[in-house]
Amino acid sequence: MAKITLKDGTEIYYKDWGTGQPLVFHHGWPLSGDDWDAQMMFFLNQGFRVIAHDRRGHGRSSQTENGHDMDTYAADVAELTAFLDLKDAVHIGHSTGGGEVIRYVAKHGQGRVAKAVLISAVTPLMAQTESNPDGIPMSVFDDIRTGTATQRPQYFQDFTMPFYGFNREGAKVSQGIRDNWWRQGMMGAIKAHYDCVKVFSETDFTEDLKSVDVPVLVLHGEDDQIVPFHLTAVKAVKLLKNGKLISYPGFPHGMPTTEAATINADLLAFIQS
Repeated sequence: MAKITLKDGTEIYYKDWGTGQPLVFHHGWPLSGDDWDAQMMFFLNQGFRVIAHDRRGHGRSSQTENGHDMDTYAADVAELTAFLDLKDAVHIGHSTGGGEVIRYVAKHGQGRVAKAVLISAVTPLMAQTESNPDGIPMSVFDDIRTGTATQRPQYFQDFTMPFYGFNREGAKVSQGIRDNWWRQGMMGAIKAHYDCVKVFSETDFTEDLKSVDVPVLVLHGEDDQIVPFHLTAVKAVKLLKNGKLISYPGFPHGMPTTEAATINADLLAFIQS
């Protein structure tokens, strides 16, 4: 297994396949680089170099007690991209990974990043605050914390239903997709997953979005039950200097898996544009 040991001793697991322009995939909570299977295979076959890492505390990376904050996540990516000497890269993030992408590009990406993509991303801010009055009440995130801390195996199984829109009338439920989500989640550390709830809900990415100069594609499902479309994507694209929004009626939060053909085609068109 390919791993890099960071300056603080944390081991970050990553997959690095192929040659050509590098595409770096950043996964969401509480998953791993395996959540990008449909994209890794597609873009590898299109001639790209595809890279996906497991965030610290997630998947096969070190189950660290500390460092579960967005600045550290982005710094970890910076160490990995420097180690791999990635240039002209496209960084693609889903959910929490979208936040990681925009923070990395804003703080560390100069000279290395060609474009960025935010898919079902938590940007600019999820939680309800005085400056974000239409955000999600903190009680919702407290419930996620409680479920994660006290009944993680069952809570993670249940979470897959709204994540993929499998709770909608007429939805075709894939048990394999649900099992794979649960498998990835349970590989990670409960402490990392608990702490990451604060990261994805309370981190404000407004200034990151404003500062990024490279082209950014924002993809979001209009029936996202986890990261609401109007709270995030609609606001995020207005903050970007060079942003483009594509929304999908009826698509769920986990659309890179359930709607891979559509998402991959739109990603490819953006990367090649």
